[in-house]
Amino acid sequence: MRFDVVTIFPGMLEPVLAASLLGKARERGLIDIQVHDLRRWADPPHRKVDDYAYGGGPGMLMKPEPIVRAVEELRTVDAWTVLLSPQAPPLTQPAVRCLAGREHLILVCGRYEGVDDRVRDLVIDEEVSIGDYVVAGGEVPALVLIEATSRLIPGVVGCEDSVRDESHAAGLLEHPQFTRPEDFRGRRVPPTLLSGDHGRVADWRRAHALRRTLDRRPDLLSERDLTDTQRRQLADFDLDRPEGARPHSCAPASNGDAEALP
Repeated sequence: MRFDVVTIFPGMLEPVLAASLLGKARERGLIDIQVHDLRRWADPPHRKVDDYAYGGGPGMLMKPEPIVRAVEELRTVDAWTVLLSPQAPPLTQPAVRCLAGREHLILVCGRYEGVDDRVRDLVIDEEVSIGDYVVAGGEVPALVLIEATSRLIPGVVGCEDSVRDESHAAGLLEHPQFTRPEDFRGRRVPPTLLSGDHGRVADWRRAHALRRTLDRRPDLLSERDLTDTQRRQLADFDLDRPEGARPHSCAPASNGDAEALP
């Protein structure tokens, strides 16, 4: 899979792209990531990439000429061009899977107050945000998109089962997980996970994935078809919270009821 990233701050991306799974995947040739300085396509001598907005208003807009030139030069037959923008729908795991099926992604990183709208009409195939909030530019969102899609490419993640079973992969959050020690500050690993009974462990994980999703992201449950077993489990949960998603808080989540389910 090939990624071309167009940005005015190429130095922001390379250290991350050279590290961890992404760096190893690049070394092994599983993914090809090229970072391009947008100013390369701006007019000399000043290589200016921004200007004032017609009609006035605060801040500057990114000019259309450099972006359109960059995309037209980088574009291949299989290319799909994505603008990272806070105006776009938030990135979801189904959208990540769809993007991971592309052979070539061109990622355009916006800055300032945004881009001249004609860029969207001329060279953009899709717009993506990483949430309903605003960051300084599209570089961090581009890194998020690259890492999320790359993880789905065979061979990038060493244990492919971890990709299949993690949060959002099946429309649910992942179940609680524990490692050594068995007892930490009075909080013990649930006995089911120590039983060695793989069937019981699998049932426990499925039930707790459902419970955690209901507790933290009930909106996800409204988007999926539940089995009769899952519906019965939902009806049996004795939740100690009001209906709706758990509010954002600095307080750590408790696993005190982790063994409450079979």
